[in-house]
Amino acid sequence: MSDSSTAKRAVILAGGRGTRLKPYTVVLPKPLMPVGDYPILEIIVRQLSRHGFSHITLAVNHQANLIKAFFGDGKAWGVKVDYSLESTALSTIAPLALVPDLPDDFILMNGDVLTDLDLNRFWSEHVEAKRLFTIAAARREHSAEYGVLHMDDANLLTGFEEKPITRYLVSMGVYAVSRRILSMIPQARKYGFDDLMGDLLARGERVQVWPYDGYWLDIGRPDDYAQAIEDFENRRQIFLSS
Repeated sequence: MSDSSTAKRAVILAGGRGTRLKPYTVVLPKPLMPVGDYPILEIIVRQLSRHGFSHITLAVNHQANLIKAFFGDGKAWGVKVDYSLESTALSTIAPLALVPDLPDDFILMNGDVLTDLDLNRFWSEHVEAKRLFTIAAARREHSAEYGVLHMDDANLLTGFEEKPITRYLVSMGVYAVSRRILSMIPQARKYGFDDLMGDLLARGERVQVWPYDGYWLDIGRPDDYAQAIEDFENRRQIFLSS
């Protein structure tokens, strides 16, 4: 393993209660929910290790002891794993204030993401461009269930669309982060991705969006979890070699 001052670092948010995934998460914390042969969090740790991230911090809270018992010090995956314990739920960004030794740039990601994103390339481009914050973004589309009517101020029809499709980008829950944002995090209270983005935009800071056309799924809901299990079995080699 590399010295901590030069190691590529990642922080994984693994402290949520997984309430949307009940009843599965009554017994297990969501990051330990199995996808194929592995908990989803182990798949992420394996991917980070393959991409050269040798130091991983797990930000834990709910059922933290189960996660610690499973991952230990990380030697089984060829990485250093340590833990940052939240005494209360702090959302997505505030937990970073509890990690004392973050490097100039690091990966921050949710512990329930199944993706084949090239994490090394994503991180490297962020570092080389000296960005403040980079958001990995997936393309999604939504088809309306009904025909959509357009009208003017007199309620006269001006147009009609049969089940129009809206296309948009969504955050993948994977970020490359400069430690410069740490000064913006309030102490001892919830502060999430939405709060940080609002503050950065208000200050006129540059936030990079990194559209990604590969595979991505957030397993936060039962139907997404079932889809993740099926997709992992069909594309196992893609995820474990990514």
